[in-house]
Amino acid sequence: MMNALLKHRTISRQLTTEIIAGKYGDTGRLPSEAQLVKRFDVSRPTVGRAMRELQEQGLIERRPGSGTYIRTEKTGGNTAHPVTPQIGLLMPSLCHTEIFEPICGELASISRSNDYGLWWGANMSATGERHMTAAEAETLCGQFIERGVMGVFFVSFEHQTDRDTTNQRITERLKQAGIPVVLIDRDIGSFPSRSEFDIVGVDNVAGGYLLADHLVKLGVRRMVYVKRPLTAPTVDSRIIGVQKALLDNGLTPQHPFVYSGDPTDLKFVKSFAQNRNIEAILCTNDHLAAEILQTLTRIGMRVPKDIRLVGFDNVRFASLLSTPLTTVEQPVRDIAITAFSALRERMTNSTLPPRSLILTPRLVVRESCGAYLQPSRST
Repeated sequence: MMNALLKHRTISRQLTTEIIAGKYGDTGRLPSEAQLVKRFDVSRPTVGRAMRELQEQGLIERRPGSGTYIRTEKTGGNTAHPVTPQIGLLMPSLCHTEIFEPICGELASISRSNDYGLWWGANMSATGERHMTAAEAETLCGQFIERGVMGVFFVSFEHQTDRDTTNQRITERLKQAGIPVVLIDRDIGSFPSRSEFDIVGVDNVAGGYLLADHLVKLGVRRMVYVKRPLTAPTVDSRIIGVQKALLDNGLTPQHPFVYSGDPTDLKFVKSFAQNRNIEAILCTNDHLAAEILQTLTRIGMRVPKDIRLVGFDNVRFASLLSTPLTTVEQPVRDIAITAFSALRERMTNSTLPPRSLILTPRLVVRESCGAYLQPSRST
């Protein structure tokens, strides 16, 4: 019984996540029960139970003779509008940053259980392989305003030169429309500036500290931090945490300490990895660490024997890499619960001061940090 329950919940949550990511496009039509049975390798009653739950929660509707669709109602012409009070979700990196997928799934579940719909603009290009553009995000922002959403969860843009101005335009439009905004993971501007919006995320300074302190306890004395260009301000906080851990242990950070570039570029990775003084690499997130792991393999370096490697986020694939990845886990469900509570409070009391709601990260130790290496020499 418990196994069947877990399977039905797995199907329900996976479909919710795919709906949020806009996988079902303009038609909104979901796969048939027969297709889902084959895909998830479960019985038809298990699929039926998952679909009934989504239907009861108002997320989907079944149309006899046609199929199962994302639930909408028609009002005036051909425009589809949600049937329940809606909260907007604007996450340009949803399809490209793995940590946001489970957060979105949790937000959708929490919203439904509190009689809200979570609207994300399923026909936007975030359903494809490329990033949502600033223009597309502003179009979606306009749709939120037109439909009168009750509030918006927003993960700000990064990795582009005009990110700060884009983030400012979007949040200002929502503010002028009287729509409260809760930021998830990071602020809309560069570190150390602080916006007027609530922010919900993990304690990034503590996360960086946990990783570096763990490496020091393993005997590592020389490490570097690797990121992509134009990363979010959360990365600066992680770097501060790493540097503090080094200083607290009586160590001086390397110079240079931070490397910014393409993790698939052999020349870039060689610039720090083949420096014999460097014993460990700390990465912005697990995806970056996975790409560096592949590049290290290409240049003949072994993790953790030749160099140690750690990430951040603890996404699903982190334990499945050729060398399982030591990382910091973000409490995605707690982030979603806190973000929803913050937005609901903000919807009822717009005079609250800006709040930073910071949650505690957790160190996850696997092979890539060298914790399980047999000692080859005294340290």
